[in-house]
Amino acid sequence: MTVVQSVCVAVAYNVVGQLGLLRQVMTDGSTADGVIITPLWPPTGVALSCLLLLGLRIWPGITLGVFLSIVTIGPFRATDVGILAGNTLAPVCAYLLLRRVGFRIALDRLRDGVALVFLGALTGMLISASVGTAVLTLSGRLPAGSVWPTWSAWWTGDAMGVLVVTPLILVLRRARLPLPRDPRRWAEAGALTVTAFVVVPVATRSPLCLLFLVFPLLIWAALRFQLAGAAPCALYVSVLAITAAIDRVGPFAHHSFVEVMIGLQALNGSAALTALLLAAIVTEQRNIRHKIEQACLELAEVVTHLAPPRHGHHTRE
Repeated sequence: MTVVQSVCVAVAYNVVGQLGLLRQVMTDGSTADGVIITPLWPPTGVALSCLLLLGLRIWPGITLGVFLSIVTIGPFRATDVGILAGNTLAPVCAYLLLRRVGFRIALDRLRDGVALVFLGALTGMLISASVGTAVLTLSGRLPAGSVWPTWSAWWTGDAMGVLVVTPLILVLRRARLPLPRDPRRWAEAGALTVTAFVVVPVATRSPLCLLFLVFPLLIWAALRFQLAGAAPCALYVSVLAITAAIDRVGPFAHHSFVEVMIGLQALNGSAALTALLLAAIVTEQRNIRHKIEQACLELAEVVTHLAPPRHGHHTRE
């Protein structure tokens, strides 16, 4: 069973990796000899999600998935072993850090959202970026002047994969459709979808710098639909922002590579943080309110059972 799961993880990692390679920022510092670094690397989110759902035993599947992704880009070299190790260790270490702090895959507490951001994404992905950049530099495949741009793009791409893809996978496994008898929820979900398809392209491609328009949309999704609405919206914003940055249109036009990358990752990071943390806060508050209501009902039942029986009033003459 573990072998089958590992193979499935490898296939999923490679397939999602091919999707991530469809759009790349082809500028100095974003590529090295035989290695492509993207602003969003979804396989890191797939790898961490599989570890959280299936356990540490499927780590060979991640290694196999990394290998398949490397050989689809170019020939596998001896130095790629370091990249293979770094891209495997990053999600594994992120998983161990999350387990250490008692992370819950339901993402129904603020502490879970904070842990995923700072331990799973920002801290865990330091390993893959640092090991990969060091391997490329020491092997001569990366010029010394491109070390910092490559490291920062690698780290933010892997971190964004965790921030955007992992919550989406975790919420899909337990997603439930709104009840048919609640047409207002269906109407609101439809309105949110239509608004997203209109607002996000305008915000990411307009020359008027309207990127801030995506945040009311993310807040609406998080407040009303929690992670089930916030995660897809964050992914949609990230994909369209990357497309606009690659095409150098809208707010990303007439800027250098470094400026484009800073603006892009600032937007993607802020959008993911807003969606994830706000959804976690709302879910936690709803769960607390539900627990309080249950406690009140149980207390009322206890009081009813303990109260002495009432007798009729008798008058003395």
